[in-house]
Amino acid sequence: MNLNITGRHLEVTPAIREYVVNKLARVTRHFDNVIDTQVILSVERVNHTAEVTIHVPGKDIHCEATDENLYAAIDLLADKADRQILKYKSKLQDHANEPAKRQEIPAE
Repeated sequence: MNLNITGRHLEVTPAIREYVVNKLARVTRHFDNVIDTQVILSVERVNHTAEVTIHVPGKDIHCEATDENLYAAIDLLADKADRQILKYKSKLQDHANEPAKRQEIPAE
């Protein structure tokens, strides 16, 4: 998984980078077909925002979380991303077991 971390109006320190990597490792534990992940951390006055776009085969999953503390925003973001990945994975598994639809040819 390629992980790209960007900061808007914020310097991404090694501590923040390590925290994001550890939190998003849970996503790869649940679903290992993640192609690319882009994280954007930003600060606007009091609010800290964390956004993630996860590229998986056939879909892009986007999550966003805002909090007064950057680490809390990253925690919320990891929880949301994990829930969406699990939902995507269950949909893939459900649709993989469906039988193909047969088309009825009208009798003449």
